[in-house]
Formats: sequence, C-alpha cells, structure tokens
Amino acid sequence: MQGWNENPEIVHAHAHSKIKIQVGHEVRSQEFEWTPNPDATRGYSGGNRRIVEPQDQYRSCFEKDRDRILHSSSFRRLAGKTQVFVFPADHQRTRLTHALEVAQVSRAISKRLGLNVDLSEAIALGHDCGHGPGGHASEDALSLFLPDGYDHAVFGADSTLTHLNLCEETLDGIRNHSWSRPEPATPEGLVVSWADRIAYCAHDLEDAINAHILGQCDVPHKITRVVGTTRSEQLNYFINSIVFTAVKTGYIAMDEEGATALGAMRQFNYESIYLRPESIRQSEQVIEVLRALVTKLISDRQLFSNLIKDRGVISLDSPDYDHKVVGYVAGMTDRYAFSMASSLTEITAEQVPRGIDF
Repeated sequence: MQGWNENPEIVHAHAHSKIKIQVGHEVRSQEFEWTPNPDATRGYSGGNRRIVEPQDQYRSCFEKDRDRILHSSSFRRLAGKTQVFVFPADHQRTRLTHALEVAQVSRAISKRLGLNVDLSEAIALGHDCGHGPGGHASEDALSLFLPDGYDHAVFGADSTLTHLNLCEETLDGIRNHSWSRPEPATPEGLVVSWADRIAYCAHDLEDAINAHILGQCDVPHKITRVVGTTRSEQLNYFINSIVFTAVKTGYIAMDEEGATALGAMRQFNYESIYLRPESIRQSEQVIEVLRALVTKLISDRQLFSNLIKDRGVISLDSPDYDHKVVGYVAGMTDRYAFSMASSLTEITAEQVPRGIDF
C-alpha cells in the first residue's frame, strides 16, 4: 500500500485522514526549547483504562503504559522473533530491535511537533507485540484458525496486551498502526504509523546489504538521489519530510517527493528481499510448521491444558478454545515454536526454517 493521495501535494498513511494539528513552526527548535502542541494528546489522572486506576504520583498515564509494555514478557519475547530473517545473525534486526527503532523515529517526530512523546513511545514499543513467530508469514498461518483471520495489530491490542490494562489511546494506536487499518484516534498514533514504515524500509534494506543479499549499487538511483545511501541519511530525510509537511499543512503526512521515494524504497524491498525465492520458501516453512502445531494443540485438548496449567485452568469446552491456542502459539519465540512443533508433530528438521539448533 502506497498511501492515500487525497491532496495533490501530500500523501496520507490512512484513508480519509481527518487528524490535523496546529503547527505554525517546529516547537522544538535548534536551541532545543520545547513547547507542548495544543493538539497533543493529554493524559489525565489514571488514564482512560478498562479498569479504573488512581493517578500515579510521579508518572503520567502514558509513561505507565510505556513502562508496562517495556517490562512485559510479550515485549521481551520480541527478541526471539523474526523481523525479516529467521534466526538473524548478530547484526541483523529482530522484532525487538525493530520496535526500538520505531520508538526512536516516533520520538524524533513527536518532539519536533510538540506531541505527547510518552504516548508515541508506548504505542511504538507495543505495536508489534501481537506478531507471531516467523515474521509476517505467521499471520497467514494463524488466520486459518480464526473466523476473522489473524491481524497482528488487532490481536496485539485486543488479546496479547489486555492484561496490562493500558490506556485506550495506547491500544488504539497499536490496533491501528497498519496503513490498511482505520486512522488512529490520536496524532501520536498517526506518527507511529509513519515511523513504523520509515524504520523497516530503512533497516531491512541495510540488513539485506550487510548480509550480501544486495549490493549498495543495486538500490535504484531514483531512490538514493533523494534519500541518500545510508540508514542515517534516509531516516533524517523522511523525518524531515513529515515534520516540514506538518508545519506547512497541519497534517501528519509526507510531501509527494518523500512519499514517492518511500513507496519506491518499499517496493524495491519487496521485490529484492521479501519476495526473493529464499524468503518465499522460508514463509512457506513457517506456515507449515505453525499450522501443524496449532492443529495438534486444538485436537489434543488435554495436552494443551497440561502445557498451560501454570497459567490457570481452561475449560476444554470453552467457546474461545481455538483463540486461546492461537494466542499461546502466537506468543512463542521462533526457536520455541519450531522446537515444540518438531517434538509434538510429524514436522521434520528439513521442514523447519534453517538455523534452528535442536
């Protein structure tokens, strides 16, 4: 998806974008002075939560959300989940390092526009906590077992992170960070929508070049002449494009030149990295392994009950039994899921993506 060009001069991340902020100039200047934007999301009292909480003496409600996500097991397990490459080498991104880079880009944009940095960071850190093992292929694998399919953004907000009792503004940003989803309710959520795409386009390309899948000379000149050749140059260009567009128009969007370059970069990544034969085969293996594991746990209810006995009793006749199995498998790291599939199903070592050590 290349964005929505509803205005001839700018491109939006979501269809029918309505959010507009008051920015006559950058509120964080070169002198590092900072003034809150009147349209920044305010966190009052204990926050807009499903279960009411008292106000913290020292932290805002969104600071508490950020801290809860940062210390959660679902966030920690992102360190063992695929970003692009299953079982990445030392210098390649995991789903965890991706989340941290999205948080950095979100902070950079939000500070310069005077938005709520704590909310932006909370959304960014939690935005991929609903991802299953094995990268985006897990969504195809797990969708088979749920009537409405599996969307990592929705599942993350409405299942994975519900026990943290996060603010609705944080959950909304997580639920709607994908460009195919409705526009987030806050400007901070919209910032994360952009930061996610900016971060993964730049760092996935860098990882592929460092892994010698691509050479720097393979990147089309129409991209590099606009955004530069290094990740630092690219992030700086895209962040500036969003900030300058917001200052000029009030919309958290990107000017046409920047959006065209970002779209071309993403398309190049798809053709050269995500859809190369090795990546497609890896995705097929992930789908095969995860479907075999979920099928086994759904069919053998006593086995599943024994596996999660330390998490409380689950009725074997529960109407959301399949959903609980999917959630259990979705929360696994790559290594744990593939190892369990190998031990509990007829999946062989040859069917598992390379790199796992049994």
